[in-house]
Amino acid sequence: MTRRPPLVLLLPAAVGVAFLLVPLLGMLLRTPWDRLGELLAAPLVGQALRLSLLCASLATLVCLLLGVPLAWLLARTRVPGRGVLRALVTVPMVLPPVVGGVALLYVLGRRGLVGQYLDAWFGVSLPFTTAGVVVAEAFVAMPFLVVSVEGALRGADPRYEEAAATLGASRWTVFRRVTLPSVLPGVVAGAVLCWARALGEFGATITFAGNFPGRTATMPLSVYLALETDPDAAIVLSVLLLVVSVALLAALRERWITA
Repeated sequence: MTRRPPLVLLLPAAVGVAFLLVPLLGMLLRTPWDRLGELLAAPLVGQALRLSLLCASLATLVCLLLGVPLAWLLARTRVPGRGVLRALVTVPMVLPPVVGGVALLYVLGRRGLVGQYLDAWFGVSLPFTTAGVVVAEAFVAMPFLVVSVEGALRGADPRYEEAAATLGASRWTVFRRVTLPSVLPGVVAGAVLCWARALGEFGATITFAGNFPGRTATMPLSVYLALETDPDAAIVLSVLLLVVSVALLAALRERWITA
């Protein structure tokens, strides 16, 4: 039997819904729908969209290559200081993105702890480049993948892996043929969240990679830039990001997240 919610909870909940949805509704109402095709065809919008999709996809690939083994390490091994390591890995989730950008700049910049050697030995300079955008996005997005995959690994039944090991399978074979398929939904969900976080990244990107149109100006940065010169283009870019976010959340809800 479903009870009516008490009024003392219903009123604040309604205000909370309005607080979250009214600004989005206001943005949709201000969207120049009659000029939508023209604005979508503008060079600024096209460049930002292509760059954002490319960088977010590459950042997600980097996170998969590094984050899945890291999640396995946290979930299935007993390395000393595992709790501290887990806390450090998830720090970028709560760290202000601008601070993350500053940290990247002082480590991977031309005079940074690592960047000075990349520049001197290999001629590689990451700040204010498209590669720098990928690095910044991967830095802030990887914890979302690690947390998702680690949770899936902890919930998986280890008996199948033990059975495969007793039959003579190597550790790599067990991971590739048994462990990874069993946690694939968690990996996919984490990758989608990681991609969405990378797509919307702003603070670390503008601090570490700058805001150069066609090279580092992703969609969030282009929204910020267009607000001063072309507000209609800024609204269109914002609506695109909103549509992508809603679509991703809907896909996660229907396929990978149970009620």
